Amino acid sequence: MKRSLWLRRMAAVTALALAAAACGNGDDTATEPEPTEEETGADTGAEEEPAEEEPAEEEPAEEGDGQAVEGDGVLNLGYILPESGPLAFLGPPQIQAVELAIADINAAGGVLGEDVTLESGDEAGDTTIASESAQRLIGANVNAVIGAAASGMSLSFVDALTGAGVVQCSASNTSPTFTGGDYGGLYFRTAPTDALQGPVLAEVIVGDGNTNPAIMARADDYGQGLMDATVAELEAQGATVAAAITYDPEAANFEAEVNQVAQSGADSVALIAFDEGAQILATMVEAGLGPQNVPVYGADGLASDDLAGLVDPNDESILEGMKGTRPSPDADPEFLSRFQDETGLSDTTYAAQAYDCAMIIALAAEAAGSDDGAAIAGEMVNVTTGDTECGSFEECRDALEAGDTIAYQTVSGVVLTETESGNGEPESGTYDVWEIGSDGALSSLETVESNF
Repeated sequence: MKRSLWLRRMAAVTALALAAAACGNGDDTATEPEPTEEETGADTGAEEEPAEEEPAEEEPAEEGDGQAVEGDGVLNLGYILPESGPLAFLGPPQIQAVELAIADINAAGGVLGEDVTLESGDEAGDTTIASESAQRLIGANVNAVIGAAASGMSLSFVDALTGAGVVQCSASNTSPTFTGGDYGGLYFRTAPTDALQGPVLAEVIVGDGNTNPAIMARADDYGQGLMDATVAELEAQGATVAAAITYDPEAANFEAEVNQVAQSGADSVALIAFDEGAQILATMVEAGLGPQNVPVYGADGLASDDLAGLVDPNDESILEGMKGTRPSPDADPEFLSRFQDETGLSDTTYAAQAYDCAMIIALAAEAAGSDDGAAIAGEMVNVTTGDTECGSFEECRDALEAGDTIAYQTVSGVVLTETESGNGEPESGTYDVWEIGSDGALSSLETVESNF
């Protein structure tokens, strides 16, 4: 697929405080959960209470068991988002955005004439907990789930959800893995894939005159996916890649990987990392590979005003000149202002995208005339690409009732497109190109749009 990149506008934006942690797997640092009732009773409950054995539909669906959640006329939503764990800071904006969307929908009369309900679930940065949340929501007969925040968490339960006929919509999954995944046409996301960010990062590197960069990336879906997309575009631009190295983000140190870069003859270094990136950058500086010696680049996982202080608390200029890329949500400023006023949150990271997930699901149910998961999935793309533009649930629902096809004007600015595998996601994304100044703060140099 051919990608076109062009500059759209100069813009200054605030740092995302490592919001791109949502793209990757996260850290499995949460404590082991207590067994659920389903887990402790699945094998022994039938012997002790025979009368409880028959209604198998009450057991959470396991991956591939064929059990489906059926519509009952009431749209039941759930979320699996970080209420705890290493990515807990990403939870409140998304959770409260979903709650705000449901409040707006119910104030307008609900879906199919009934109030929308909401079940909660924690991803906790732990695949076991995230999967248990998914099983519980399936058992609660939700029709659609919003989340997870982290791509790795979603990958741990997406098959269980879609196998049960439950729609999934993530506001922040960016791993390219989801684009071609076989999820029965039930997986959607309102965040653009990192296959779109990679070309932007490569363009910045090559645009600065570098022809032989090295890349270091986390050994997870986020790191590998973004590195692959960046390498492909670098080579398409005529550059060679001196080294493409993945690393274990849980490693005690990264000296071996930095030494590989030092020995590769690279003229620049790109680092795709999260919080461990500060330790890697400190090691790079010690090895003569800091921004004072060679051009250094990062991505959204390093886009923080705190990064320089984490590398060297005594020298705020340690990363001066480092550049990088990060998603630049083209969100409706009126929505963001309202969200902050009504929730009291200053952080709006992925709030618009989460609001849109809930709104698109609700409108798809209205368009389908059903809360069945498969019926909702069949209308998810359609309600953002129809003929009649509308900006609120009430306005869009009224247009549907009048027989119009609708183009819901998302507050995040995205339009869903169906992929070859039947999933739905944006086909374009906007990205800030940032630079770290002598005071350690990030500033936006420009905003770039990337398309397939």
